[in-house]
Amino acid sequence: MSATRNAALAALLALAAGAAAAQDTKPEWATSQWGPDDEIGAANTMTPERIKSAAGLVTEGKMYSLGMIVGSDTPAFPPRSLSVTVLQPNQTETSGLGENAFTYNDDIFMGWLGIGPQIDGLGHAGVDHMYYNGHTVDEFAGAAGLSKLGLEKLPGLVGRGVMLDMAKHFGTDMVEEGTPYTEDDIKAAAEAQGVSIGEGDIVLFNSNWMNLLDGDAPDPERFGAAEPGLGVSGAEYLASLGVMAVGADTWGMEVVPAEEEGQAFRAHQILQPEHGIYILENMDTRELAQDGVHEFLFVLGQARIKGAVQMIINPIAIR
Repeated sequence: MSATRNAALAALLALAAGAAAAQDTKPEWATSQWGPDDEIGAANTMTPERIKSAAGLVTEGKMYSLGMIVGSDTPAFPPRSLSVTVLQPNQTETSGLGENAFTYNDDIFMGWLGIGPQIDGLGHAGVDHMYYNGHTVDEFAGAAGLSKLGLEKLPGLVGRGVMLDMAKHFGTDMVEEGTPYTEDDIKAAAEAQGVSIGEGDIVLFNSNWMNLLDGDAPDPERFGAAEPGLGVSGAEYLASLGVMAVGADTWGMEVVPAEEEGQAFRAHQILQPEHGIYILENMDTRELAQDGVHEFLFVLGQARIKGAVQMIINPIAIR
């Protein structure tokens, strides 16, 4: 019996040691700078002082809607799709409600929340099933919704917006697919366009890629097949500056195909799980570029659906 008990004790100690070792093998990025219980990441940089400073950028009161129009025919990362059904509930055989014949239309949305103009919450991108602040998929990502990192935790994003016109930087009407925005490109574009990037900023890139959807020669298939976008060194640079969010006028924000064969959405991993930075996709920045607006007040209030990973959005830039 003594030998059996000793063997059982040894097995338990081995299991405990294994669990402790597993904890120790978590990468350094798996512990957030804002503490083990943090669920909003870089949104912690959204201070009252920075919001007041960003509000001071409003000099003309001109508003720019950054959310592209999205429909069932909008190219999206497969298998994402959406549809809207409009109906008049309980009114087909009546004149409506009350003696005053009140009638109304309602709509049913069926689809993915990560389609068209969207925000990627911190529960979206991971590294081998590990996400921001070390959360693993089995502990927080149930089919009925995220138990941690859901977008309902985010109060919204308000701050100083910075737009870098990469089409102007590369001297082209539209940046070609497969073109990465490197650290050097970002620094050069910012300097040439008279803007700096700092902690808590929302950085948007313009490539005029959306001309493939509504320009003179639409090509939605090309739009959704590849894209210019943020490269690895660019993502690392922006993360080092402590930005709050990074967005672009493309469906995936980062360069596709990737700079290095065999890599998939590495910039997403650098920004989200490793630094808690939000990603904004399909942002229509063309009007900002046309007006030469490179800094502005950025305002986003997303729907706070409990447990949501992503959300269709329409952020506003105000100059």
